[in-house]
Amino acid sequence: MEAKKFNVFVIGSGIAGQTVATSCAKAGLKVAIADKRAFGGTCANRGCDPKKVLLAATEALQQTAQLKGIGLEGKMEINWKKLQKFKRTFTKSVPKATEKKLLEAGITLYHQSPKFLDRNTLSVEGKMIKADHIVIATGLEPVNLPINGSKHLNTSDDFLNLKTLPEKLVFIGGGYVGMEFAHIAARAGAKVTVIDSGDLPLKGFDQDLVERLVAYSKTLGIEFIMNAKASTIKKLKKNYKVYYKQGDKKHHLKTAMVFNTAGRVPALKALDLEKGRVDFNANGIEVNTFLQSKSNDLVYACGDVADSNLPLTPLSGREGYVVAENIIRNRKKRIDVPVIPSAVFTLPNLASVGYSEEEAKKRYKNVIVKSGDASSWFNAKRWNAPVYAYKILLNERTGEIVGAHLLGPDAGETINTFALAINHKMTEDDLQGTIFSYPSWVYDTKSMV
Repeated sequence: MEAKKFNVFVIGSGIAGQTVATSCAKAGLKVAIADKRAFGGTCANRGCDPKKVLLAATEALQQTAQLKGIGLEGKMEINWKKLQKFKRTFTKSVPKATEKKLLEAGITLYHQSPKFLDRNTLSVEGKMIKADHIVIATGLEPVNLPINGSKHLNTSDDFLNLKTLPEKLVFIGGGYVGMEFAHIAARAGAKVTVIDSGDLPLKGFDQDLVERLVAYSKTLGIEFIMNAKASTIKKLKKNYKVYYKQGDKKHHLKTAMVFNTAGRVPALKALDLEKGRVDFNANGIEVNTFLQSKSNDLVYACGDVADSNLPLTPLSGREGYVVAENIIRNRKKRIDVPVIPSAVFTLPNLASVGYSEEEAKKRYKNVIVKSGDASSWFNAKRWNAPVYAYKILLNERTGEIVGAHLLGPDAGETINTFALAINHKMTEDDLQGTIFSYPSWVYDTKSMV
């Protein structure tokens, strides 16, 4: 079989893969791209974007509930079917629009996951492909949970496409996805249980603020079963039994649906990377600072699948540009990673940027910790918001802001101000000397430092 040849072959059509493919095609290279799922990637089709559409209804419901009796009257509730219909107006057109854009750029499309045959040869759709450069941008997929009855587990895709919302749901795993979905489902009327193996959910976020978030989440009816491991899922006639172990004791509960929200891992299983001599680990493709495979210099990896940085969408695009630049100009462009904010879109939002308190105290000789409850501040009171808190970390020697952790309304937006401050090495005096619009959530940052 004669191989078809390309300058660049991209695996994965999310933002990272699209960026590489379109940039290389614009530079005159012969480019192909493949994806085994709908073109457009996770974020636009089955991740960040549709989640935020569902979240919008719960945001409105939350604000209405907070102001009920003090300015608003009447009952408001979520119509799940209509909300899902609205969500599909955002996602339905993504695959075709993505394919159209790529085709118009002169890029060849394949609708299957390729497999490596050797260092620069792939097999896809029954065809043999040779490429000067192969770019892996396949993103993440749900981790496999090694429990009995795992075939009954649903994924985040299933939740985002639920036609009707069951009365009872169990989420195994209290990370970003589990906590965000738990808040959406609880506010939409479901009885929700989160099972997690740790002392608290949301590892990696400030644990003082996580404790506050958990306490508030319980007022929504969300039950937390911590330090527990699910062992078996048993199908009943209409429902499921989830068996779990907590300490030395075994327990079970009954639910309508069970979701695997225990985390996501690099999507690499289908690629036969060993044949391509592409080394990888649990965090993804092992790459150098140029996002080039350490074991096969013909291969690059970018986005969530690369063992390089945090799996965040804005960074995926930046990594895609770096890979494209290195391929097009045959030069060594390093990935420059700024301080990156992250947010959990529960209500209230939990957001973080820079060092944690523990990290800051290890890095700097003296750290000033400014933390407090801001629920009595004007912005929280005007919304009658029940939770608003912060923790800001300063390097005592320089006065620079080195970490910020927020819990409250719009924290996912406000955290960007602190990201800007940290990236530009601003001090507490710099931030307090900046004039922000008043009264806004961002204005509160001046009081936090």
